[in-house]
Amino acid sequence: MTIKIAIVGAESTGKSTLASALASALVEATGLPCTAVPEFLRAWCDREGRTPQAHEQPGIAAEQQLRIEAAAAQHTIVVCDTTPLMTAIYSQLLFKDASLDADAISFQRTMSLSLLTALDLPWVPDGLQRDGPQVRTPVDAALRGMLIGQRLPFALVAGQGPARVQTAMDAVAPLLRGLPSPKRGLFTRLDERNASPAARPWSCEWCDDPACAALEHALRRGAG
Repeated sequence: MTIKIAIVGAESTGKSTLASALASALVEATGLPCTAVPEFLRAWCDREGRTPQAHEQPGIAAEQQLRIEAAAAQHTIVVCDTTPLMTAIYSQLLFKDASLDADAISFQRTMSLSLLTALDLPWVPDGLQRDGPQVRTPVDAALRGMLIGQRLPFALVAGQGPARVQTAMDAVAPLLRGLPSPKRGLFTRLDERNASPAARPWSCEWCDDPACAALEHALRRGAG
């Protein structure tokens, strides 16, 4: 059994940093074979010196999928720094092309869980990888619409630094209970939190994290 964790989100929301940190934290906490699969688009842009055109999007999505599948064949846990779903979302928004949706959604269903990175980090430039802060809200809205509309399981990940990684760990932890002999330390904080009478109240229409509700509301009102 392979646990595949997809990290998706708008640009400059810490996906790559989270993927690497989460994979390292999972190795330390479980002792299980775990790896992070980098975003192929970044390597593609570095190689070509430009962003892809519409007709190049399918190849990028296919290569991302192949790299994830190769990692899953050799590891118990795979953390994916984006999936073909992100390519499909950008194809919709940039090229008005929804032809990648069906295959991307089908592959996303093979993920054990999707982690959606919140818009609570400041936008920073990153060469060819980034279009600008103005695209973050449309991308985030399109992603949420896709995940919710297709009933794809996801958890919102918010917070700064180690807190962001811990939120991701909390979301992933229940998936690992059935794996052979995971280290118990992974579940200590989760069990303590769930034992609290006030644990995880539902207080936001966009996620189940009370700590991020006010921020999410403020961000969306500001963008409206």
